[in-house]
Amino acid sequence: MEAILASEHVSIGELVRITGSRYSTLKHYTEEGMLPFEQAEENLTRRYKREETVARIIWIKELKASGLSIPQIKEAIDAL
Repeated sequence: MEAILASEHVSIGELVRITGSRYSTLKHYTEEGMLPFEQAEENLTRRYKREETVARIIWIKELKASGLSIPQIKEAIDAL
């Protein structure tokens, strides 16, 4: 876990461990364009900027807890 927390980039599986979110939830957020990622051409693994993505997941959780729908959350993200 220390290595994950020291990394600049993490995988979706590592985000699951850090945030306690479900893999399917983070995959859905990624597919909806809510979690930006980088993807090397030779390796199809998606890499997320750890600090930025964890902060965004926490923000998404807060917006969901306040009653916003996924489309409303996407609008809030797009307004950034």
